Amino acid sequence: MVYFVGAGAGAADLITVRGARLLKEADQIIYAGSLVNPELLRDRKPGCAVWDSAVMTLEEVMEQVILMERRGGMTVRLHTGDPSIYGAVREQMDRMEESGIPFEVCPGVSSLSGAAAALNLEYTLPGVSQSLIITRMAGRTPVPERESIASLAAHRASMAIFLSAGMTDRLQAELLKGGYEADTPAAIVYRATWPDEKKAVCTIGTLDETARREGIYKTALIVVGDAVAHSGYERSKLYDPLFTTGFRAGRDKDEDSSD
Repeated sequence: MVYFVGAGAGAADLITVRGARLLKEADQIIYAGSLVNPELLRDRKPGCAVWDSAVMTLEEVMEQVILMERRGGMTVRLHTGDPSIYGAVREQMDRMEESGIPFEVCPGVSSLSGAAAALNLEYTLPGVSQSLIITRMAGRTPVPERESIASLAAHRASMAIFLSAGMTDRLQAELLKGGYEADTPAAIVYRATWPDEKKAVCTIGTLDETARREGIYKTALIVVGDAVAHSGYERSKLYDPLFTTGFRAGRDKDEDSSD
């Protein structure tokens, strides 16, 4: 059996209870050594094999998975954040299906959530933005033209941009080209939830300047949109005394004003 486990954004205690249990039970752990906190490997059982996938190809990873399956052992494929976001997991799953190897996914805390926690941020503020776009800049790995930063920026929604900290000059230009104003709030969160986490709040117009000043060129999430300012939003209907939900009857306006 193979378990794809989300290691979380960085802090070792942000892995799920299920993920931590699977790590303790694993006969083999294949982890993304360039990004996963090595503290997560400390509680592995004696004799557990450990492989760093940062220096391995897909074929080499699969070779170790297949060898462990033949021995009747269990493999944890430990991915940074949550495996579903830029995890390169589908190609592994396809190979496992072709080989008849059963697998399951254990979700993890994404840096998307870690960055929001660092900024005390709600991505979806009523009256400001009710959508969150998760994307990345085109680099050595291209993106479809219809999903270019400029195309997505036209929505003026909240946007979380992965894998782009080394291209902030181009990113800034694309965001402005797409329709964001230069004074739109933005933030850069480096190594969210790690002990050396660093965050810098700026604007889209000062994004590249801020990244250079802070010396941030990799391992950072960039967040843009008016929600970053924590202001100008409408009160949520969920807790509005005038709003009826499936669990609470709302009061009429006259009744509320007489209290």
